[in-house]
Amino acid sequence: MNGKPDADSNGSPRPLAGEGDDAPRPPSRWRRRGTIAGLSLGLAAFFAYAWLGGVLAEIDRSLPPVPDPAKVPTSQIVVDRSDTLLRPYTIAEGRWRLPVTLADVDPMFLTMLKGYEDRRFDEHHGVDWRALGRAAGQILRNGHVVSGGSTLTMQVARLVQGGSTRQAESKLKQIVHARALEQKLDKNQILSLYLALAPYGGNLEGVRAATLAYFGKEPRRLTIAEAALLVALPQSPEARRPDRDPKAAKAARDRVLDRLVTAGVLDEETAASAKTERIPEARKPFPMLAAHLGDQARKRHPTDPVIRLTVDGRLQAKLEALAGIRAAKVGAKASVAILVADQVTGDILASVGSAGFMDDGRNGYVDMTEAVRSPGSTLKPLIYGLAFEQGLAHPQSLIEDKPSAFAGYAPVNFDGFYRGTVTIHDALTQSLNVPAVQVLDAVGPARLIARLKRAAASPRLPDMSAAGLAVGLGGVGISLKDLVSVYAAIARGGRPVALHPEPLPVLASADTAPVLEPLAAWYVSDILADVPPPTIGARGRIAYKTGTSYGYRDAWSIGFDGRTVIGVWAGRADGAPVSGLSGIGTAAPVLFEAFDKLGGDRAPLPPAPRGALIASNGDLPAPLKRFRGSDILANKAPDTPEIAFPPDGVQVDLGIRAGDPMPLMIKIRNGQPPFTWFANGVPIAQTPFARAESWAPDGPGFVTLSVVDSAGRSDRVTVFVE
Repeated sequence: MNGKPDADSNGSPRPLAGEGDDAPRPPSRWRRRGTIAGLSLGLAAFFAYAWLGGVLAEIDRSLPPVPDPAKVPTSQIVVDRSDTLLRPYTIAEGRWRLPVTLADVDPMFLTMLKGYEDRRFDEHHGVDWRALGRAAGQILRNGHVVSGGSTLTMQVARLVQGGSTRQAESKLKQIVHARALEQKLDKNQILSLYLALAPYGGNLEGVRAATLAYFGKEPRRLTIAEAALLVALPQSPEARRPDRDPKAAKAARDRVLDRLVTAGVLDEETAASAKTERIPEARKPFPMLAAHLGDQARKRHPTDPVIRLTVDGRLQAKLEALAGIRAAKVGAKASVAILVADQVTGDILASVGSAGFMDDGRNGYVDMTEAVRSPGSTLKPLIYGLAFEQGLAHPQSLIEDKPSAFAGYAPVNFDGFYRGTVTIHDALTQSLNVPAVQVLDAVGPARLIARLKRAAASPRLPDMSAAGLAVGLGGVGISLKDLVSVYAAIARGGRPVALHPEPLPVLASADTAPVLEPLAAWYVSDILADVPPPTIGARGRIAYKTGTSYGYRDAWSIGFDGRTVIGVWAGRADGAPVSGLSGIGTAAPVLFEAFDKLGGDRAPLPPAPRGALIASNGDLPAPLKRFRGSDILANKAPDTPEIAFPPDGVQVDLGIRAGDPMPLMIKIRNGQPPFTWFANGVPIAQTPFARAESWAPDGPGFVTLSVVDSAGRSDRVTVFVE
């Protein structure tokens, strides 16, 4: 016995005693090896999974947060009253990235984008594994990249992360980030991020910046060729920039068209036609309309993503072009400013601050609608309006135009000639200086300045001195915007309106003091409508006035119809004189052309109000036949009360015979309140400290109106009311 179990005839060991055929056998060598291998693989898989999980967790921690599409930094933009882009501003590092939504983009572009870049965009959850597998197989077979496997979501992840697309680690990061994007954002939000962030060459980011720069239009309507170019550019934006290499851009665009035909997105005929369209070879400038207004609004709203103005973008563009053309005719360094306002709402519809915002030779950066300059003769309408309001004159009253001196001040007419005796109407339409100073001497320069301020103007006197007679002929500083505000008030029957470039909430109308009484304002408007137009008159009747400042430094023309008021300034921003510059020859033609740019028919001027005295000089009451100026006033003590309106002997139409009577307004100047008012000897006063009183007569006929002040001084007039 050797101590070994017995073996059978073939050498195999025999079972031990008590072991039958069904007894368990010891594991074979291969079974033991398999178990060990399985355990090893399991452990390897476990550690690999744990390692990969750690890597993914580390990647996830390093990724930027999922962006909110509504909070992605975009260019601050200025838009007009209909939300049309006027001007965008760059974001950090001088990049253009304009706000854009899916609704802003041509739907065909979106179809082509998904058809070329990510056919299963609407189905996958951030990663298209089939596309990745196809791309990997193509790399193995060809040794280089044939087609990418990135989804649009992965591309958004790359744009948010930054970095290379070629490195394996970067690709893994995109996959992880894409899954996170899909979990927190819907497909439209992801696509919106792509539209805002995709690179298009240089400092262009987002499809809206690209369409404006390359095509000069918004992305709302694109041709097939334009859409194909926009699909191709983000893959290699610098190499395919059409403004640098139009051949490379065309080749890339055509490849996109070919693949979209293969994918069934386009038919061959459409693609072939698109290939014939020219590639843009230069970038177009971004819009810069109403640049001065935009800069001012941006200072007021530095953090607002969108700034809305009351401007009409189409009108603004037309008037900016007009200003450039007209300034070029005036001189190399001359400029032109134009301001258009809706006299009903006060909305500024167009504001051209200069003939070229970027033109340094014309000092285009200076906003000449706000610059304080000498207004020349443009204040004369308000001077005469004050005389009408105080009952000193009527448009047909006679006044002397002859050499005169006023306490050492001796005005002369622009042409150096005198007309002798003229009507107030003709004195204003011919812009005679001597009559205007006579009237201003009677109504008072201080009152003129006060009424300018009622119109929201800010007149500036030299060295803060008191107002003198020279203010009537331009001896005061005022801006184009202020003058437009004054004329808007005249056009509105004397009621002031605040001009504003930004939309304002609808508020109850404030009970502000009038710039002129309605009748006086209408008299002025009616006279200005008779001013002869320049050689290029606009359709319809426009009330307007011109002015030229001393030394031919400023040319003005301000006018209005029944709806719109427009002001024009021409000259040099540095204040230097311009030979041949004048209101009628330089500014007035621009004014009438600007009215033509409004389009449509002119809104008619308002009809004469009740109480208007439409008559020739011979039919006027005696006190109104000749201007009641300072000579007549000097015959009375300064404090003696005088009924300014109605004038003695006039006939006043109050609508009594028509069955729709209105009260008679009685006005007084001078005197010491409180006042006692009488009509035919019967007291009628209700507000003794007021200088105006209304009274409703019982019927037509003559009435004697009288007033007595606190010192017992009095005045009376007799008028006929009907």
